[in-house]
Amino acid sequence: MGQSSYIVEQMTASFDGAIHRRGDAGYEPARRASVWNALTPDRYPDVIVQAASEADAVAAVRLARTEDLRIGVRSGGHSWAGNHVRDGGMLLDLSRLDAVTIDPQARTAAVQPGARGNETLAALAEHGLFFPGGHCVGVALGGYLLQGGFGWNGRVHGPACLSVEAIDVVTADGELVHADAEQHPELLWAARGAGPGFFGVVTRFHLRLYERPAVIANGVHRYPVSVLDEVFTWAHAIGPQVPRAMELMVVLHRDEHDEPELVVTAPVLMDDEAQAREALALLETCPVLGRATMSLPYVPVSLEDLYAGVQAAYPDEHRYATDNMWTHAPVEDLLPGLHRIAETLPEAFSHMLWMNWGPSPPRPDMAYSVEDDTYIALYGVWEDPARDAQNIAWATERMRELEPHASGIQLADENLGRRPARFVSDANLARLDALRERYDPDGRFHPWMGRLDPPAAA
Repeated sequence: MGQSSYIVEQMTASFDGAIHRRGDAGYEPARRASVWNALTPDRYPDVIVQAASEADAVAAVRLARTEDLRIGVRSGGHSWAGNHVRDGGMLLDLSRLDAVTIDPQARTAAVQPGARGNETLAALAEHGLFFPGGHCVGVALGGYLLQGGFGWNGRVHGPACLSVEAIDVVTADGELVHADAEQHPELLWAARGAGPGFFGVVTRFHLRLYERPAVIANGVHRYPVSVLDEVFTWAHAIGPQVPRAMELMVVLHRDEHDEPELVVTAPVLMDDEAQAREALALLETCPVLGRATMSLPYVPVSLEDLYAGVQAAYPDEHRYATDNMWTHAPVEDLLPGLHRIAETLPEAFSHMLWMNWGPSPPRPDMAYSVEDDTYIALYGVWEDPARDAQNIAWATERMRELEPHASGIQLADENLGRRPARFVSDANLARLDALRERYDPDGRFHPWMGRLDPPAAA
């Protein structure tokens, strides 16, 4: 036995999880199971490591160093693009690391990357606590927090990464370190927004928690697509008036008769009912309210109801293609592209989301650095593989047509492998590059699948 083989055998002897090398019987099931999107990428790692403990994560990075493998990291597999599944190298699956420890008195929690956001919120509710967890059931916190994290009451508490006070992370040299404002602060800076380009394996996030909102409600108004101009012009105009505790969204989708329609919905998570009713009254200022095909001005709901409503738009075992943009462009500049999106809308459950996000308050210094007044995202959703090319093109090309009006994208719904875009500020991208060179000089971790480099200095 050669020295390298002996080292590998010693490293894996005490491994609690599973290791699947390409060609093994368990390899392809493990590869497919690592992606929630049924459109599994045609990319094939050399080895898949399913870690069962923090020690396994450390051992996996050391194994990758020994075998000179690049690493892609999976937390829950909800990355639409399957960033963690790359050709060659190692896929390190952390989905089994899902412990959640809550300190109600300190209002803090320590969560592992595989912990599901909706389950974490349910556990916090038992203590009257809250965290801006993601909108979809099953999304694990690892990738969600690294890319920023847009969740319930995110306009109040900011992107979820703002609530990350420290991390435990395995660095490229195989060492487990704690990073906070005093120790390895640059690793914490990068972890708050670097997304799939982060150069380490986070095994635990230390979170700041908040009081759970006392009242949750929603309002829903459905409109025919014939009033698209009026609805989006109104939504754009009232942006500065939307309370921070309201998520005002316009969804373009197909109704139960397979016809395109607009749905204005605005979940609110607030302190009392009077406050919630006052906020939702804003929806009734739409100038074409009389054209609505259905109006529910105020509906008391639970967080579980909100999750169920979102999940109805993102069914399991479907194929997905997404793309997105931030913008502060005048609505007149956006309307032609919005019409084009509506005219070419694929089959249900494909949809477009418009969300009034800004104006945002000043943010602390962290890698996360691109957001704007309005968020627009496209989600192609289908089942038939024969429609892959058509639906991928819908999301990608419609967003490319709107690209001149974009200030950037968010990493949650990115499409960087097909359409590179700006996801952090130019200065922060340069800083991330410098930190990667410092903490990962051998390129042990895969970078983003696509990027736009900052303009060259004059």
